[in-house]
Amino acid sequence: MYILTLSFRFLTKSVHPYQSSILLYYISRRPGLKPAHKDYPKMNYINKLAAIRQEMKERQLAAYLIASADPHGSEVLPDHYKALEFTCGFTGSAGTLVITDSFAGLWTDFRYFIQAEEELKDSGFELVKLKVQHTPEYIAYLASVLAEGSEIGFDYQLFSVQLGGELLRGLKAKNINCVSADLISPIWQNRPPLPNAAATLIPAEDAGRSVAEKIIEVRAAMTKQPASHHLISSLDDIAWLFNLRGGDINHNPVVLSHALIGPDSVKLFIAEGKLSATHIWHLQQEGVTVESYHNLRSNLLMLPAAASILLDPKRCNFSLYDLLPAEVDVQLAVNPSTHLKSIKNEIELAQVRKVMVKDGVALTRFFKWLEEHVGKEPITEISAADQLEAYRAQQENFAGVSFDTIAGYQAHAALPHYHATPASDVLVLPEGLFLVDSGGQYHYGTTDVTRSIPMGLTTAQQQEDYTLVLKALICGSKAVFPEGTRGYQIDAICRQPLWLKGINYGHGTGHGIGFYLNVHEGPQNIGPSNVPVALQPGMITSIEPGIYRPGSHGVRTENLVLTIIKSVTEFGVFHAFETLTLAHIDTQLVKKELLEQAEVTWLNDYNQQVYVQLCPFLQPEEAKWLQQKCLPI
Repeated sequence: MYILTLSFRFLTKSVHPYQSSILLYYISRRPGLKPAHKDYPKMNYINKLAAIRQEMKERQLAAYLIASADPHGSEVLPDHYKALEFTCGFTGSAGTLVITDSFAGLWTDFRYFIQAEEELKDSGFELVKLKVQHTPEYIAYLASVLAEGSEIGFDYQLFSVQLGGELLRGLKAKNINCVSADLISPIWQNRPPLPNAAATLIPAEDAGRSVAEKIIEVRAAMTKQPASHHLISSLDDIAWLFNLRGGDINHNPVVLSHALIGPDSVKLFIAEGKLSATHIWHLQQEGVTVESYHNLRSNLLMLPAAASILLDPKRCNFSLYDLLPAEVDVQLAVNPSTHLKSIKNEIELAQVRKVMVKDGVALTRFFKWLEEHVGKEPITEISAADQLEAYRAQQENFAGVSFDTIAGYQAHAALPHYHATPASDVLVLPEGLFLVDSGGQYHYGTTDVTRSIPMGLTTAQQQEDYTLVLKALICGSKAVFPEGTRGYQIDAICRQPLWLKGINYGHGTGHGIGFYLNVHEGPQNIGPSNVPVALQPGMITSIEPGIYRPGSHGVRTENLVLTIIKSVTEFGVFHAFETLTLAHIDTQLVKKELLEQAEVTWLNDYNQQVYVQLCPFLQPEEAKWLQQKCLPI
């Protein structure tokens, strides 16, 4: 347990309805399933809240904040850092707990409203619905309810530089002080240890560039800042820079680590034993020194007074920022590697195209199996997801799923981030819609694909929603746009067919994706926010519009696309998308009258491409089945 007073140096910085399940379903449940919270059952959440409040009282803290985060700004957390789940039972990927002496609330966004209301029952915590996604609205709440001169606590390691600064500035008017405090560790019995999975290196011939070449690119960006040093804590940036992959976080092949680049040195801070002596030797040949994970802090304290250090305010934790000597000039900007890794090189793209074939074969086998077995044997959301993973596992170089599969039947599909649990799992029946959003990690490439699958009889509303979502996907996929176009502009193109019907969806339309790395990757996205990043050739991005009708059904269709140069004219350079995903789009629900002829042509051409590319890798009966699915409409 520790407590540190916040440095006010930050103030001088600018931070840029289901049918009933039948008895056979219960008989078919896999044996040995345990409750999700076996180490901390729901009955103990109120006790934990009381224990935290007792610590707050002893330390005279008016409020305590708990973030869904780790020291590296990761979206997916190692079990060791799942403090929200431990404290209140919430299992979503985004949220912040705020505890005072009289109130305890979870701030989260629309993706988790229904889930949070269920998981927070009898926990002592209330759901507070964010009005704007990714916005710390609890700061205004704290400023309104806390007394002048109060003190609040949070673990600096789990808050970004940017968020720490927003807290400080938002509470300054009432002279509310902030301190770093860990009130969770003392009450977390049997806390999972930090992960210790072995790490490995990708050969330069598979990554497309050597570590030394990538370091040169990063140093060139540092010079433009200018900065003499660069601290990197985001795990996907480190993985890309050092051609490093591991298994410390589920589904994301990254390694807990930090990196510090100086004028004459490059240091990788990683736990002893993760890298073999051969791997360390190879890194040394690239100019990299490997040190203990815990040596970073001493290195930061020894920075020369004239140093200028570059760090990413969204992906570096506030504890490291606060540790820096006061004389060191801090440059806050996005990590150069974030942009560099988003532009896939030709070797990476060649690998990804091969991976799309492997993934498409697995998906085809899954769709065929599902169609032929539903209603004839008990298939549930969980067992279907397991079967899909099994088909992917048959593919060469499969390295696991890229995220927890979203397999939602009927009303569950109306929850964009639904994840079936033994308690929520339902039988998939031969009727209605089944949404499956899934992806795989392969050596080398990452996939993410969503299909809404007709299980049998569907309603006119489901058919229209399915067609409108398809129309939105096609509009985005066919877009041609000038150089410099940002994601929010493409977002509007995709949404237009839905807006014309008075329909919208609350999530973004697309996200970047890594090369055998995180399934969510920046800096680009396709969404309504004005993210100041243009879509550039070499970027791989998803397009995934949807329609969600709570209590009834949900539809989403998703492909991955590559930004390419379309043409160069007297008016400039124009870009377009090449669709990479190879998974047929079922046409039996399509209401053709809602599509323009160009959209029908796109659909027919796409399905034909899927068939042609996958056919050589399928068994004869599989190829025949897929051929029928890909017939033009």
